[in-house]
Amino acid sequence: MRLDQEYAWRGRRVRWTRWGDGPPLVFCHGTPWSSALWAPYAEALSSRFSVYLWDMPGYGHSSMDPDHRVSLDVQGELLADLVGHWGLDRPHVVAHDYGGAVSLRAHLLHGVAYASLALVDVVALAPWGSDYFRLVHDNAAVLEALPPAIHQGSLRAYVAGASHHRLTEAATEMLVGPWLDPTGQAAFYRQIAQADETYTDEVEPMYPSLDLPVLVAWGTEDTVIPVDRAHRLAELIPHARLALVEGAGHLIQLDAPVALTAVLHRWLDEQT
Repeated sequence: MRLDQEYAWRGRRVRWTRWGDGPPLVFCHGTPWSSALWAPYAEALSSRFSVYLWDMPGYGHSSMDPDHRVSLDVQGELLADLVGHWGLDRPHVVAHDYGGAVSLRAHLLHGVAYASLALVDVVALAPWGSDYFRLVHDNAAVLEALPPAIHQGSLRAYVAGASHHRLTEAATEMLVGPWLDPTGQAAFYRQIAQADETYTDEVEPMYPSLDLPVLVAWGTEDTVIPVDRAHRLAELIPHARLALVEGAGHLIQLDAPVALTAVLHRWLDEQT
């Protein structure tokens, strides 16, 4: 799915697309990923939903201006305005990784109403971030200057570590592609440097107030955000449903596409 539309927001360029017909369904990606990770799922669901894919500023095909903050607080405000720009009334939302914090902040702090929310291996509870993530966070200014070959090797190893299985070359290229040129390399380290658990700490006390259908889906072999977070999150959110996908890591979309598709289809069928 080519992101053939653009939304201008506070100087940023947000690339997005809409596909299909039916109730609105918004996909939110995480870091260091893009909407491309959700594209096959959006395509599969477009026969029953109007699906919306978008790249957060600083990611994928959206703008990567070094002067623009890309932290979770900014992305949550953007999602709230983007849903308004689309004119959506209570969309269903499926979020992964950072997208979880972004969608939760848009709902809890900015009043965006959802018909349902599926949280898939999300950033929502501290602590979050791998050892590599924290190393980059503390040394981003230095790492931005790495020679391209060293940056690419480190990036590929980091991405590969998010999967419980061996990624195909095509999948690896899809995931690392946005970060390989000089603009992307700087943006990769910049977005990690702006990561801050304050933005999830701020909304965590509000999780028990969530009053909508929530699915918490997780890969049991996730080493980036371990599965104990899934249990904690499901306990905090009233009436949340927990779905564990065996043998899947953080890149659950690629590790277990059949199982995750079944989980999401079943969930969305029950909500519509």
